[in-house]
Amino acid sequence: MDMYPLYNSMRIAGISTAIIFVTGIAAAYYIAKLPRVIKGILDCILTLPLVLPPTVVGYLLLRLLGPRRPVGEWFLNTFGIKLTMNWWSAVFATSVVIFPLMYRTARGAFEAFDETLAQAGATLGLSNAYIFFRITMPYCRTGITAGAVLAFARALGEYGATTMIAGYTPGKTATISTTVYQLWRTGNDALALKWVLINMAISAAVLLVINLMEGRKSGALSGT
Repeated sequence: MDMYPLYNSMRIAGISTAIIFVTGIAAAYYIAKLPRVIKGILDCILTLPLVLPPTVVGYLLLRLLGPRRPVGEWFLNTFGIKLTMNWWSAVFATSVVIFPLMYRTARGAFEAFDETLAQAGATLGLSNAYIFFRITMPYCRTGITAGAVLAFARALGEYGATTMIAGYTPGKTATISTTVYQLWRTGNDALALKWVLINMAISAAVLLVINLMEGRKSGALSGT
């Protein structure tokens, strides 16, 4: 049994989660402080990939990153790099698809943050960076971590956008989801079922982690 789809799926999901962890937190932190109207408009734009069909997201990325499209053509002519149909092309797709999960979760955590703690830190002469990393982030870490774990699980199971922009090539771009489809299409149900069970086991483990985190948060609040 070739384990490349598992390795590639974990690699893509890990890189995508690292990207949206930073960008999602940054966007959520600053947008949470904006006026309601502006925040509402940006919310619609940044959350749109969550409600769009993944194939539509993949199509839009192809329109942007394809070798005959503006960004893709420039990269190809300037650096000789083709942005589609590579394993790392799937990182673009999964990052866009899972970004709203991280952004919305982080924004909710920041909006629940008690701003009087930050104000107290400011009166003591603490820098904004110190307040963010030593006060705000520890306070919001449960929600932020849960968002990252959930985003990782979603990236691991992404199919539509990934297929559109990375395709399916055994040993090169294959992921668990694309492998299950190809095995089913060719009539290899036994091997497809094995991959389905592997995916279900990983997803169950992720949900267990999230439940444990929520349990700890509830326990902490009860203790307080």
